[in-house]
Amino acid sequence: MVVLILSVVVLLLIGGCVCVYWSARGDAPRWARGVAKVTLLGSEIARSASRSSRSQQSSGDD
Repeated sequence: MVVLILSVVVLLLIGGCVCVYWSARGDAPRWARGVAKVTLLGSEIARSASRSSRSQQSSGDD
């Protein structure tokens, strides 16, 4: 069951990356541009969460 869920997540991530690439080329339909925006927003959220957890870990070492 876990493998199935992880497979779906990986496929969604790959699809999002394809939409980002397609959108960057400039000839993507509206739905692909929307998926690309959601994918980029998700990556920004993950990046900011990673930064905040990293800063909390480094300040906790003192």
